[in-house]
Amino acid sequence: MIDSLRIVLVGTQHPGNIGSAARAMKTMGLRRLLLVSPEKFPHPEAFALAAGASDVLENAEVHPSLESALTGCRSVIATTARRRTVPMPELSPRDAARRLLDDAVQGEVALVFGRERTGLENEELQLCHASVCIPADPEYSSLNLAAAVQVLAYELRIAALAAQSQPATPLTASDPDEAPATFEAMEGFFGHLADLLDDIDFHKGRSPEMVTQRLRRLFLRARPDQRELRILRGIFSDTQRLLGVRRNHET
Repeated sequence: MIDSLRIVLVGTQHPGNIGSAARAMKTMGLRRLLLVSPEKFPHPEAFALAAGASDVLENAEVHPSLESALTGCRSVIATTARRRTVPMPELSPRDAARRLLDDAVQGEVALVFGRERTGLENEELQLCHASVCIPADPEYSSLNLAAAVQVLAYELRIAALAAQSQPATPLTASDPDEAPATFEAMEGFFGHLADLLDDIDFHKGRSPEMVTQRLRRLFLRARPDQRELRILRGIFSDTQRLLGVRRNHET
């Protein structure tokens, strides 16, 4: 399960934080580090502060966008230090760790950390299924990025050790179509949904932003599988086809 887990750092500004995060990961048995548009990487300071976790840095993937880093993921949880305008399920660190490990049985999952000063942008949060907030003292809730990685990496290790201690159950082959749809499949679905809403003039000249956000949250919460997405997209396509036929008759 741990091998299916990605730790994703977005827009990291200080290379030392990347190295310290790698060290925090390795102490808890995590190896897969993905960096989205880091300001300085590779960098000597990152390797100096990795302190023995240089292999994590050497194998780190660098991506131009969060969408690229999340390709193939079936579950994505974002870390955030405060409530945002983007409505999404909020999990405790312990619950987030359990959910990620449970979902890792079915495929790739990701835990996403934002920039040191500003965290994740709302557009980036929209790509995630849920959020996790470390319950720090509200009078001084500022956590260094690497410290936040360490806290959540610890929770992941505790959850993994607890899972290992459970009696083994025989595994049965599962239909891949029944697993939650991948990140890119969901994004393709949302693009198709947006096109359909435009085709039927659902927004009627008003900004689609709020409706789009709520529909994203609805379907991400429902976590449809690949087969369910095909059914929905088939409905969308037939609706668009019939709209085209009607318009041709009208003209």
